[in-house]
Amino acid sequence: MNGSMRGETVKRRKIFERGIEGVLLLCAFVSVLAIIFITVFIFVRGIPLFENVSLKEFLFSAEWNPTSSSDPRFGIAAFIVGSIYVTAGALVIGVPFGLACAIYLAELANKRIAKFLKQVIELLAGIPSIIYGFFGIMVICPIVRELTNSSGYNIVSASIVLAIMILPTIVNISEVSIRSVPHEYKEGSLALGASHWQTIVKVLFPAAKSGIIASIVLGIGRAVGETMAVLMVAGNAPQMPKALTDMVRTLTMNIVTDLGYASGDHRVALFATGIVLFIFIMILNLVITVITRKGTVKT
Repeated sequence: MNGSMRGETVKRRKIFERGIEGVLLLCAFVSVLAIIFITVFIFVRGIPLFENVSLKEFLFSAEWNPTSSSDPRFGIAAFIVGSIYVTAGALVIGVPFGLACAIYLAELANKRIAKFLKQVIELLAGIPSIIYGFFGIMVICPIVRELTNSSGYNIVSASIVLAIMILPTIVNISEVSIRSVPHEYKEGSLALGASHWQTIVKVLFPAAKSGIIASIVLGIGRAVGETMAVLMVAGNAPQMPKALTDMVRTLTMNIVTDLGYASGDHRVALFATGIVLFIFIMILNLVITVITRKGTVKT
């Protein structure tokens, strides 16, 4: 009798496990299907633009005048350059601060301070983009206006806001990567006479390089894809930026600004802009995959 009951229990457990496996498989399938549908949708809606506009003009022309009835123009070069400027500025500001904070949390801070700072950093990650935009308008833009003698709504302000927004990504992933380095590396370096700082720079940092680079690449993805906060502080001017104090419009800003009233080729051009963003994010994901695999092999 006991053997029969035990057999029933094992049978039910196997049925339950198979059910869980089926649910997980279904979730994975839905995720893949969603990506496929999104990809197909964006490309189907954006590709028709190139029947009327050459790819060269679309990518390398800075003339954006889609509402002209006589000679509409669909060049997004200014928006591509604007996105690059704002993203590069955010990295120049955010990466040094992020890595410094990650080193402090992983190697220098005591447990109580590290716990408090982690909670603050996680809170930064949860703040809505529009709140960052308000902060930029009320605090950063006036400071930049005074320091640069400009309107304050420009690449510098947008870069500072984005730098703050990408800090949680860089800090969290970099800190985990540094902590994941085997303790034997650190102990061996200290035993050979290296100082704590020399050990961090010469041993821990190189060993955690793949994770640190992955955090920076993910930060780039966050910066490129951000819209609302940048829209509020960058000036939203459809022009080729020539200086850091110029107003600028990024690719995401262009889509958000025009999509509400766009029609015809204008609307199709916005979907084509989404294709450019989509391809860029896919390239970033591939870079992260390659970096992660290399780091795993080396370890």
